Amino acid sequence: MTEPSGETAPEAPEDVEPTEDVREGTGTAPAGATEDGPGATAGEPDAAEGAGETSEKPDGDAGASDAPGLSEAQAELAAQRELRARIEARKAEKGGPVAAGAKLSGTAADLLAAVRAVEGGAAKGSAFYETAAPVPEPSAPERPPTAPPGPPAPERPTAPAPATTAAVREVLARGGAPETLAGPVAAALGEGAAAILLDDPWQLLAVAGVRPEQADGFARALLGPDCGPGDPRRTVALTVWLLEQAALRGHTALETAAVCTGLAAHSVPDPGEAVDTAVSEGAVHLFREEREEAPEEEPDEEVGEKADTSDESGEEPPALLGLDRYALAEESLAEGLARLVRTATADVWEGSELERAAGAHGLVLHTGGEAARAEPVALAAAARGRGLRALVAVHSDGGRRALGAAGTEAVTVAALLAGAAGPGRDEDGAFALDLLVVLDAPQLDVETAATLVESLPDGCRLVLSGDPEVLGAPGAGRVFADALAAKVCPRIASRVPDPGPLGELVSGIGVGELNQVEAPGKEIVIVPVRDAGEAVHRTVQLVADSVPRAIGVPPERTQVVTVGHGGSAGTRALNAALKQRLNPGPGRFGGYDPGDRVAYAPVPGRTVTGTVLSADAEGLRLRCGDEELLVPKERVESALRHGWALTAHQAAGTRWPAVVAVLPGDAAGGLSRPWVYTAFGRAERHLSVVHGVDQALPRAVAEGVAPERTTRLRPLLEGLLAAPGE
Repeated sequence: MTEPSGETAPEAPEDVEPTEDVREGTGTAPAGATEDGPGATAGEPDAAEGAGETSEKPDGDAGASDAPGLSEAQAELAAQRELRARIEARKAEKGGPVAAGAKLSGTAADLLAAVRAVEGGAAKGSAFYETAAPVPEPSAPERPPTAPPGPPAPERPTAPAPATTAAVREVLARGGAPETLAGPVAAALGEGAAAILLDDPWQLLAVAGVRPEQADGFARALLGPDCGPGDPRRTVALTVWLLEQAALRGHTALETAAVCTGLAAHSVPDPGEAVDTAVSEGAVHLFREEREEAPEEEPDEEVGEKADTSDESGEEPPALLGLDRYALAEESLAEGLARLVRTATADVWEGSELERAAGAHGLVLHTGGEAARAEPVALAAAARGRGLRALVAVHSDGGRRALGAAGTEAVTVAALLAGAAGPGRDEDGAFALDLLVVLDAPQLDVETAATLVESLPDGCRLVLSGDPEVLGAPGAGRVFADALAAKVCPRIASRVPDPGPLGELVSGIGVGELNQVEAPGKEIVIVPVRDAGEAVHRTVQLVADSVPRAIGVPPERTQVVTVGHGGSAGTRALNAALKQRLNPGPGRFGGYDPGDRVAYAPVPGRTVTGTVLSADAEGLRLRCGDEELLVPKERVESALRHGWALTAHQAAGTRWPAVVAVLPGDAAGGLSRPWVYTAFGRAERHLSVVHGVDQALPRAVAEGVAPERTTRLRPLLEGLLAAPGE
């Protein structure tokens, strides 16, 4: 591996005096870390804790206990909920999926504090009969739940009735659980929540943040000797909980063997029987990928047998288990894409390769880096010139503004689905469009993509464009990657390179090479550090002093990107230090002061960055781009966090003039190429890398492939759209 030019990562960083100023070390490729490396809290997803992931993605409903008044987030969810109901109606004839929404889950180790803050928990499942640890009082919440983006189940009320909440409070008191859980439990389980808990105490796992050992203690308090580790109610709830935890990591399904292993880790005596019970009760679905049968042949006259059509290995694909919500979304998405392919009228469009493909096909995939975004935007403009109704949708407002003048006609996917922007819908709920171009397509989770595709009318053309090397969606699924892998439509690869030293650096990382990069204009700077404490100090120095002085980019236009939320150099620690330096104050409004940079999660899994303007009786008012948003006071704790520092998942889809990537040494073990590619690629003009991982960066770039997500979309697409004979 060739060392980057300029000031390189030292062989022994503890012996090197750290660079004090941006001007003192330039022109080198840096070192990275991962979103969920040791520097982050174990098991902590990256989707918007400023973006509630997600994922990703991605556990309970961050707004479960919201007040009845419609906030901007609730209005968005309501619009999507209506669409999802229509999708379910279309699939009703297939047998009506069994609702499994009552078994959602979360990930924090502490019952009460985790429910309110959804901290990532490192605790493992303990034996069933261990004494349950006492539940402490909640600490100051630091992040919202990171559930996969998408509407909640239609039958779930967002504002439970007072009588329901009161009844749940009594049951919780009997089981020794904090009464403050009453609202979230009532919202999660619905009108009969109290009766459900009395009959099945493990339904407490439906609340974000509750862990199995805590639900076990609650069950023992209610049921006494009548419950045990093999209780079917417990095993079914745990099966669903494990699949919800997998969704936090992006999976829409899991192999049966993996679920059985997880159940065994939680002291389930017969995991196989537990899975069978969960399937028979409709709590989860069992999927087996069927092999295509070879055409029937006449029996061989001499042998009298049919030819053997099995593959050489004779192994069947592994059985998968999944939750209804993701099964429905993947099937709806596959059918919707197939519908667009089959109903589009082929036409001859003159122009670029992308234009010709879009004219002839209903679905086209386009890949490329930041500079390549201009190609699908030009396609939309050309389509309008042909008299077609064309629209460009992006992941974030930052991505829209990056398009310049063309961005004035672009919308975010969230605003399009919520009806806040775009062409509007007809009586069937379809958009008045002939062509939809979606940029940042890797950020589409399966539920959002299904809702989007179901909203397109027959004959509409869809172009999905994005960089396949970036981190995937914060929610469950890998829509863009699965569509590319299925090979069922044209795939156009851009030949437009990203310019400058930053473009050269990031392009090399994308193919697994950490190349030497000349940066005469201080486009790339390395700041070596010895430990996490020094990393925090150098980061504050860069944002507040060095970058403004040497590069000319003010602090409000510089974004810090780090490895995760927890740890000594995670977003929490960095945000605290940056606030103290850049906007000190007592945190008068729920921990925030006017002028604070924040990350807001209008829905779980999507981050909107902005600045606090003021606060009043209704809540906190933010300036996000060109708009003002109100965060209701009951959502401030769950959906808002400081935003000077973000994770790479939160930052995906947006770019800033200057970026400071923080890579502390304790995150080296979790580095991956997609994380480094995404974090470094957020910079437009300048990238500073606070480097504490030594040689872990080149190893990650060369070998650090992100974990694969288990999904079903690819085989579904192949089954619906594969050409005859394939």
